[in-house]
Amino acid sequence: MLGAIPGATPGKWIGLWRERMPRVALELREIAVATQVAALDEVDAALVRLPLAASDALHVISLYEEQPVVVMSTDSHLTAADEIDLTDLAGEIQITPGDDVLHLEIPDAVAPSFAPPTDTAEAIATVAAGVGIVVVPMSLARAHQRRDVEYRVLRDGPVSTVALAWLRERTTPDVEEFVGIVRGRTARSSR
Repeated sequence: MLGAIPGATPGKWIGLWRERMPRVALELREIAVATQVAALDEVDAALVRLPLAASDALHVISLYEEQPVVVMSTDSHLTAADEIDLTDLAGEIQITPGDDVLHLEIPDAVAPSFAPPTDTAEAIATVAAGVGIVVVPMSLARAHQRRDVEYRVLRDGPVSTVALAWLRERTTPDVEEFVGIVRGRTARSSR
């Protein structure tokens, strides 16, 4: 079983797995970032967001970095720019969802006068209503895309690193095969 945090896109790797290992089913399970380390007890491996607490019990392979984006209402003046800098967000209402993964504090942003949304979907719905902005990794903006919001790359914002992690004690030939697929090994290449 492969765990995946919201926004991760393991489709290519799952497709290669099915080609190479047609007799071994690969089930995908969504896991929350807040509980991603605990979820490793229940899956063979998982796509997680770094940082993870350092642990000798884990294998971790960084895979890629995601650009941060600013999500805003389609009516926002920020849509005029192709890309945005942190200084462009001064005075904006910064909405930070309960499942925030970037932990970004925008200098000179305004805190909302309401409780933070519980998750990214709720934060983006709030932004769609014309209230504030939210900064998330691009994959989360795409996953929660709506007609009434747009997003722009935040040039000087923090990236979010996606990694493959698994418990060392649960390293099996199947896990090693999946690691090879993720690392780009072909069916004929040797380790």
